[in-house]
Amino acid sequence: MTTVPSLRPSADSIIVAAEAWLSDLEVETVRTDAVQSFLKQETIFVRLRTAGGAEGVGYSYTIGTGGAAVLSLLRSCLLDAVIGLDADRPEAVWRALFSATRATTVGVITALALAAVDTAVWDARCRSTGLPLWVAAGGHAPSIPLYDTEGGWLHLETDELVEQALASQRRGLGGVKIKVGKPRGHEDAERLSAVRAAVGDTMDIMVDANQSLTAAEAIRRAALLEPLDIFWFEEPLPAEDVAGHGRLARSTSIPVAVGESIYSVGHFREYLQAGGASVVQVDVARIGGITPWLKVAHLAEAFNVPVAPHFLMELHVSLCCAVPNALYLEHIPQLRAITATELAVRDGRALAPQAPGLGIDWDLDAIDDRRVA
Repeated sequence: MTTVPSLRPSADSIIVAAEAWLSDLEVETVRTDAVQSFLKQETIFVRLRTAGGAEGVGYSYTIGTGGAAVLSLLRSCLLDAVIGLDADRPEAVWRALFSATRATTVGVITALALAAVDTAVWDARCRSTGLPLWVAAGGHAPSIPLYDTEGGWLHLETDELVEQALASQRRGLGGVKIKVGKPRGHEDAERLSAVRAAVGDTMDIMVDANQSLTAAEAIRRAALLEPLDIFWFEEPLPAEDVAGHGRLARSTSIPVAVGESIYSVGHFREYLQAGGASVVQVDVARIGGITPWLKVAHLAEAFNVPVAPHFLMELHVSLCCAVPNALYLEHIPQLRAITATELAVRDGRALAPQAPGLGIDWDLDAIDDRRVA
């Protein structure tokens, strides 16, 4: 006779306490693009504790504004809603919290708040089971190639771009990303031509317009850049312009990359169905956590499209290593001031953390020193 396992939760995994706070983290270097500057990382933390004593620390972020609104939503709604839920069942927790905020979903503030809780749930779950996140979330491969963004900001002069790209090449990184969106297309093309001439044909060069162009101008600039063998053209248009991205993708051989400014699984589906996304750059904080991030990654896999997530390399390294269609991890160090260890890199590849949990070695004293709310 077959025994059916009990579906009742273990009392040990029930969440019994939750808190949230906001810490400001200065940027590690000046960062500018075609539409904005990265002023500071408003880092929203959530810490959970289960009845069995397992703790999870999760987080999300903004690049300068809105963190207080995320914290307010957590404190006024989500922290109470998560009490009594089972940390071993992240899908059930995420759905319950999504339902609790239905009046403000889908949207940026809600997604960031959900992500802070969801990442804490996954951290607690992984710690209680003794698994690193990359294994618990899929376990595809223990490392992922890196490309660098820190040497490609828009304010840098051409000689600085070249110097930084060559430094990345010497470190064994597979690619560099250069910000575009100068007043005239030939300015972008001249900067990129200098980088291509310096690094040769074996290094990938990505470009990122940060939603600054119209469809017509993006099509024109893509034609200027095609001879440089650009690896992808990132966020050329406003994120809500699905049709425009589709027009661009059909007009150029350069793959179109989108995702850092998309906040729902359904919006990614629309992009993929329209042929407007050749590379998916889903951001774990902006999509609402690990739970929906994995849905987007697997959705992209079904369309034979790779994933190369935006920012948050310290967390995304584990998610990239979890799924089979991860292409690249973006190298932008930002947590060194509040962590005890750094991302491990070998031969141009980031290594998945092996410790149970998210794999981020938080320095809680340093975080507390930067606490603002």
